[in-house]
Amino acid sequence: MKHSVLLGYQTVAGLSDTVTGAMLCVAPQLTLRLMGLHSSADTMPFVSYIGAFVFSVGLSYVYGAWLIAVRAPAERMEIVWLLTAFTRSAVAVYVLKGVLAGDLEFGWIAVAAFDAACVVIQAVGLRKRWLFNAR
Repeated sequence: MKHSVLLGYQTVAGLSDTVTGAMLCVAPQLTLRLMGLHSSADTMPFVSYIGAFVFSVGLSYVYGAWLIAVRAPAERMEIVWLLTAFTRSAVAVYVLKGVLAGDLEFGWIAVAAFDAACVVIQAVGLRKRWLFNAR
């Protein structure tokens, strides 16, 4: 993978999760509405709490973008990809289960799909050593 593509991927994934997480923390109903999702007012404290985790994943990606920008050793980036892939795969499975069980509205499938796509990209990249070849 080219250095610029890798940096772009990290930046887009990082900023999307960082901004979404921050918005979920401070304005959960607005954020869900912008995502085309609905939730009752009594669940908003939990949505805000989840936002903190989304925010932390986003910051991990932003840190990864910084590692790429400064051309840090690829081993450091591998850890970022491995840990964020664990988190994203857990979210994708949980959300997919929730949609299939009828506990979450169908619009949540976009969250599962985005997380699953990131997991696939990172799993393939780790397997093919993209991080070492992007120097």
